[in-house]
Amino acid sequence: MAASSGAAIFTIKFSTLNYYQLTIPSAVSENRDLLIAALTEAGIEGFEEHATHLIAFVSEADYKEAEINAVLNESGLKADMETIAPRNWNAEWEADFEPVIIGDFCTIRAHFHAIPASTKYDIVITPKMSFGTGHHATTHLMVAQMEEIDFNNKSVFDFGTGTGVLAILAEKLGARKVVAIDNDEWSYENTKENIQLNNCNHIDVSMDGIETLTGKHSFDIVLANINRHILLNYMETMHGLLSANGTLLMSGLLSEDETMVSKSAIDAGFTIRKVNTRNNWITILCKKS
Repeated sequence: MAASSGAAIFTIKFSTLNYYQLTIPSAVSENRDLLIAALTEAGIEGFEEHATHLIAFVSEADYKEAEINAVLNESGLKADMETIAPRNWNAEWEADFEPVIIGDFCTIRAHFHAIPASTKYDIVITPKMSFGTGHHATTHLMVAQMEEIDFNNKSVFDFGTGTGVLAILAEKLGARKVVAIDNDEWSYENTKENIQLNNCNHIDVSMDGIETLTGKHSFDIVLANINRHILLNYMETMHGLLSANGTLLMSGLLSEDETMVSKSAIDAGFTIRKVNTRNNWITILCKKS
């Protein structure tokens, strides 16, 4: 969803469905990131951040009134709701899509951005959803941390690949094999497009569940930019998928999640190596003990 005067957290794909737009007053709330995370878990698909309020979007088909109201009530908030007719969200968002440049390391851009390559790595994506393009703090953090990891001749598992950006970067950094999964069909199709756009030949993308990999694969590196609930649920599974001394890099986490997720990682057999923060979001870098 493109923002006309606010910052978009991520976009909504093209839809023939009606959408609900919820306007939530939350001027300078210290807990806005927590609110966004909770609403995302309740089914909200996209957000626009404004100085005095937050706008949330969800399709009629995915609208969970009780869950959304429970989140708002817990924060002492109310939302004004209106119905929006079907429209091409992608076309609107593409008009405002800007390249993401992470230091001198990596540029993430759309095919229509004719900019000179000023970074070591250049990733081109079809801009159909901005979550996974680097605009969100978690993707930015993941990419920045990947610069410090040795991917050369490594096997990599990208858990919840989104747009495929991390899988593509892993191959560009020298990974010999990348397995990427996502249970969302839109992400699966978009990742396949982006793999072709970047001339990648060593990425296997599917909609399989992580359970299908157990006992069949062993990886040197696991990239998991998802959310706290899934990371906690599959911590031991990710540990089991890693080879000795393997690396796990996690995000989709708020600063408030650090203690809980780090404890879960340690209990599963990981050693915490590094935590980075950006706009109250974090990455946690772990090694298999």
